[in-house]
Amino acid sequence: MDPSRIIDSFPAPSFRGAQEQALRDIRDAFADGNDVVLVRAPTGSGKSLLARAIAGSAATVDETSPAQATDAYYTTPQVSQLDDVAEDDLLSDLKIIRGKSNYNCIIRGEEDTPVDRAPCARKRGFDCSVRHRCPYFSDRAIASNRQIAAMTLAYFMQTAGSDVFRKRDVVVVDEAHGLAEWAEMYATIDLKPRTVPVWDDIGVPDVTAAGDPVERASRFAETLVGVCKREKDELLTKSELTPEEAARRDRLQELIGELNWFVEDYRDPQSPTTWVVDQHDGEGSPIAIKPLDPAKYLKHTVWDRGNKFALLSATILNKAAFCRSVGLDPSKVALVDVEHTFPVENRPLYDVTQGKMTYEHRDETLPKIARLVVRLMAKHPDEKGLIHCHSYAIQAELRRRLAEMGLGNRVRGHDRDDRNAELETWKATDRPEVFLSVKMEEALDLNGDLCRWQVLCKAPYLNTNDSRVARRLEDGQWAWYRRAALRTVIQACGRVVRAPDDHGDTYVADSSLLQLFDKTRTDMPDWFAAQVDRMTKPDLPEFDPVAAGGRGSNAGNATGGTANLGGSTGRSAGASGADSGSRRDSTRGSGSAGSRASGSGGTSSGGSDSRETGGSDGSADDSGRSNHPLSDVWGE
Repeated sequence: MDPSRIIDSFPAPSFRGAQEQALRDIRDAFADGNDVVLVRAPTGSGKSLLARAIAGSAATVDETSPAQATDAYYTTPQVSQLDDVAEDDLLSDLKIIRGKSNYNCIIRGEEDTPVDRAPCARKRGFDCSVRHRCPYFSDRAIASNRQIAAMTLAYFMQTAGSDVFRKRDVVVVDEAHGLAEWAEMYATIDLKPRTVPVWDDIGVPDVTAAGDPVERASRFAETLVGVCKREKDELLTKSELTPEEAARRDRLQELIGELNWFVEDYRDPQSPTTWVVDQHDGEGSPIAIKPLDPAKYLKHTVWDRGNKFALLSATILNKAAFCRSVGLDPSKVALVDVEHTFPVENRPLYDVTQGKMTYEHRDETLPKIARLVVRLMAKHPDEKGLIHCHSYAIQAELRRRLAEMGLGNRVRGHDRDDRNAELETWKATDRPEVFLSVKMEEALDLNGDLCRWQVLCKAPYLNTNDSRVARRLEDGQWAWYRRAALRTVIQACGRVVRAPDDHGDTYVADSSLLQLFDKTRTDMPDWFAAQVDRMTKPDLPEFDPVAAGGRGSNAGNATGGTANLGGSTGRSAGASGADSGSRRDSTRGSGSAGSRASGSGGTSSGGSDSRETGGSDGSADDSGRSNHPLSDVWGE
């Protein structure tokens, strides 16, 4: 790495805001000998451009010997972020590679078949005459030879150990604040009918009935591996598989690797990983096996993949805590703070709290928030708004109440299956519609008139029914718990103000958020603390559904219909979802820690309103007991 090249590698014709000073600070941090530089850059600071400049400092083939690492990786956990990179002309030299399922075969008659189910994946000894033109293998070959290869974090992790995507000199991780949680989710092993092809052929014990649940889970895992191997070997005797059989074979191989890796790691007395197990409904019910500390997993999938690392995010709140969570030595890590250049008066916070939104108080508070939203719609009759509902249960109740008030025509929502479509439809309309969102606090750019106001319905505390969360709270890690919630709040606040001349109002409706702000004051970036310090109570119109209808919306005459508000309880596959299917072409070995390159992906995000036990700090995510805080970022 040559840090002196960082500034000259900036891709834009000129700097804006604090970009030039930020790059100077990043350059100096690497020049001082740090292997990892955390870049805390607020929303709108142009993190992707900063990332490109850092990647440009990577060693080149001409500067090194053949054995040395060269070039750079750019990776981000969010597909929408990668899509933004693909559409940015200033970043055209980043070659993007996605998972196999994102490409279709080009053989005649197979044009609608994803590459991971094409004849090359189904037929033994198949010799593809057009492999050199295959869109997936072509993109992979180009990316592997390009100076900067760009991919999702899921794809990056699952290619660990690959000969194609070798170790590189520089790795840049954008939106890196949740790296530990993403690794935990990616390494989680979900055993349920949809993920275990031989589910009907095995007896699933109650691993929590007695003794050590993890020990009982490991013994069950060993049994399950044997069943999976027999089924896989039977499939391998066939000369040709159907697409469904090919999918079954791949999942069996993946599951064997996952289970072997868990058992070997659990039995290794030197492993730093703590494992926990969830099984909520006893014998015969799904089991989730989860790593509590993913440092070992990150070493293989991330830290061994480069010489120097830049981790960018607006919400790396505590350097020491972040380093501990991802297995880094804080003494070898530098933190660079990028100044926020958006005027604080353009991004105001308003206190419109109606009470607590914990499970115990929600029935009392939620009707008040519904009436509050009506008053806010009247205050912003010609402007689009966003309601961060936090869960589908809250979303459903809000949309029902607003429809009953005759405002169905000004309200739009989404379900787990149509996030993308409904979001894009809402963004495209010129009508002042209000969008009821769930888990869209990140990777959502609502610049200008796309959205002028938003509401935080609920303090986004993690789900205490998740065994990882419960275990940490048993260990007294309340500061971690609060930081996770604050991080989500800060990310949400950045959705509606995207440029120095942009403006947008954020309304705080849950009184638990005020308590969160008090208890996390020392972890707040200065620029966000300034927003909190300026928070005031706004003057709002009286409750009047007719006035809230919006000019030209006819909402005052609405019949309460909710045709544009989905109600499905299926899994989300929206803009924030993971690189669909990308885990399938991972490098897999026999299941050892060294060969493991893929995980099971996200956990279920159920629609039921499970009971929260969040205590005085607030409440957990109520969208299902097995819901992971980042399930809609990763998808399944």
